[in-house]
Amino acid sequence: MRILLAIVIAVSASAASAQNCQFLGNQTYCDNGLTGQRLGNTTHWNDGSTSQRLGSTTYNSDGSTAQHLGNNTFFSDGTSAQTLGNTTYFSNGRSCQRLGNQVYCN
Repeated sequence: MRILLAIVIAVSASAASAQNCQFLGNQTYCDNGLTGQRLGNTTHWNDGSTSQRLGSTTYNSDGSTAQHLGNNTFFSDGTSAQTLGNTTYFSNGRSCQRLGNQVYCN
């Protein structure tokens, strides 16, 4: 679940905001056309960007980062997120809910 949420957070923090995503093995498919493949701790997205999780920090190829502390995540753009159960709530009003291998964001 932690890896899954890291991907959701990375997707949510990227320039192309994902709305709904499905995770099948190491592949991620989002309904906005964004797809990704996880290789080790790095996700390679079809738009040419990458997200790499090292320890408690996710580094995105656009220069943005996310620091994960317990249930909280702090993004380099000043926004934050808190995960409670299956739902991640972002400080900008967005939220994402995990149901099985699907993630739905508003």
